[in-house]
Amino acid sequence: MKMFIGASIIVSVFLMIYVFLQYTVINQDNVYHDDEQKGLNKQIVINFSHVVAENTPKGLAAQKFAEIVNQKSDGKVKIEVYSNGVLYSDDEELAALRRNDVQMIAPSISKLSDLSPTWQLFDLPFIFDDYSEAKQVFTGKIGQDLLSTLQEKNIKGLALWSNGFKQMTSNTKPLLYPADFQGQTFRIMPSEVIKKQFELLGAKPQAVSFNKVYQSLERQEFDGQENTISNIYSKRLYELQKYMTISNHGYLGYAVLMDEKYWDSLPEDVKQLLSDAMVETTNWIWTQSKMMNDEQLQQIKNKSGMRVYYLNDLQKAEWKKQFNSLYQSFENNATKQTLDIIQQIKNIESKK
Repeated sequence: MKMFIGASIIVSVFLMIYVFLQYTVINQDNVYHDDEQKGLNKQIVINFSHVVAENTPKGLAAQKFAEIVNQKSDGKVKIEVYSNGVLYSDDEELAALRRNDVQMIAPSISKLSDLSPTWQLFDLPFIFDDYSEAKQVFTGKIGQDLLSTLQEKNIKGLALWSNGFKQMTSNTKPLLYPADFQGQTFRIMPSEVIKKQFELLGAKPQAVSFNKVYQSLERQEFDGQENTISNIYSKRLYELQKYMTISNHGYLGYAVLMDEKYWDSLPEDVKQLLSDAMVETTNWIWTQSKMMNDEQLQQIKNKSGMRVYYLNDLQKAEWKKQFNSLYQSFENNATKQTLDIIQQIKNIESKK
């Protein structure tokens, strides 16, 4: 009996030693894992929030930028892209940036008028004649000077991206002359300049968040809206509107922004990496956006019952005539800086 008890004690001791050794090995493995995780924690993760679909110029540019940064940093910097307003609507994203809830956003330029009235000039109708003119302004000295003014609001402006020219759609009638707008209700982006445009056309404008446009049209809260081909296509607005006018009356661009304090907190090599990647992405999207709008216009013609019209020179002149008071009022109340920019744009036009 004593021998049995002694043997049992010896076996128990060996079992305890074995369990202790296994526990030590497991914990050593965990320590190694923790060291590895500690290394991963040094990775810089930048959350990039925007409100449009992935298959739009802005959506593709955001993804392109993320791919370039993730690849060239060897995983040191990771851009996480959140599209379709899954994090914040276009009315919320600037406040989220300031709170550092996200680190990058790309709002429409119209949204920047809340920061500085100078940006309103890009909402003026027919401010640009073609893509090359818009690109020269956005990627040249004018665009860089405007982005630098955002530092006064503690915002870092990284680049101006292109979507393309805006077109008019309606579910009521073709929109060829100013009189065709009379009495119709239109969804617009929040902008006093855009609001005034539609009022001068005799329409009833109402600002609504981009992510609510489809539902609003589906509920027939509006007769029409204005947008780029790519946004009309990606949000399937052509399913809810019978008529589209290729008017090229406005230009939709985006400002890629970071909070200044967050930007300043980044290492210098990371800042350089982000800047280089942004230049590469911006050059890419200016070509991509025009190609996309052209291709998707053809797809809308092929796959939908929407009737597409083009403004002729006479009709365009009638639109511009209707906006004369808007141009005059804007220039009368504009700052010297804004007037200087307008003159620089006119100089670009005169050199063609």
